[in-house]
Amino acid sequence: MVNKSKADILKQIMATNLKHYIDRSGKNQTDIARELDIPEMTMSNWVKAKTYPRMDKIQLLADYFHIRRSDLTEEKSPNLFKAPSQTIQIPILDSISCTDPIYIEENFNGYKYESPEDLPSGNLLYLQNNNDSMEPTIPNGSLVLIRQQSEVEYGQIAAVLLTDSNETTLRRVRKQGNTLLLMPDNPKHEPIIIAKESRARIIGLAIRYTKDLITDNRKG
Repeated sequence: MVNKSKADILKQIMATNLKHYIDRSGKNQTDIARELDIPEMTMSNWVKAKTYPRMDKIQLLADYFHIRRSDLTEEKSPNLFKAPSQTIQIPILDSISCTDPIYIEENFNGYKYESPEDLPSGNLLYLQNNNDSMEPTIPNGSLVLIRQQSEVEYGQIAAVLLTDSNETTLRRVRKQGNTLLLMPDNPKHEPIIIAKESRARIIGLAIRYTKDLITDNRKG
């Protein structure tokens, strides 16, 4: 039996961990290599335990997967790698378009990958909330999970497209006859009154929000 050198063992640990996080991301190694501007052959050699990445590349990978460097470089118990066999990519939008489909390149801001076990049924998207009209319920700067549907119940929070201004707002929806009232939770903001339904379009129901404490400012 041939004893592996310490270098070979470290390369194998890196390869195992890297393959795990690639699989968990829902992407393939070629796509990730291109996004990080890493040669595809270099990425392939890491995954096959042929070579070991430099420290700056390990940090680049850790930042990409939102993990610590040690998650890539240290051996893990197999139990720690028990995870759902698949993830779902949910588009992140800065705003919603009047067009169909409702998201286009200009307002698309990547994907968030989540386990299907943690998600409701239906067509989902994340909307970037960039104002405080729904505070304290929904913080400014949070990502809000939206399930696409054209109707919500009285008082539920929805993403609503104001077609006159092509702006999207998160408000509680109340209907009084033919009038749509879009109510803020923050008392510093005024209700939006829509006299004609053609001037507003309910995009979907707000399910929950998430907010990162540390923002990744790297651009592709």
